[in-house]
Amino acid sequence: MVQDPLFFIVIIAAIVVLIILLIGIGTFAKGGEFNRKYSNKIMRYRIGAQALAIILVLLFVLIKNIGN
Repeated sequence: MVQDPLFFIVIIAAIVVLIILLIGIGTFAKGGEFNRKYSNKIMRYRIGAQALAIILVLLFVLIKNIGN
């Protein structure tokens, strides 16, 4: 499993989602003008990245099940 390149892509996608989430939480906690201006956009990026990560996980599971 660790040798599969799709596994690393799934891990990278999950890390990207985590980073976007942490940026969103940080801007929300800090507040201010940046939060008012970009919080909705950051949330949209997180949802898109999360959807992509879920699709990649499902693809990984499907490929692993077909291979067995």
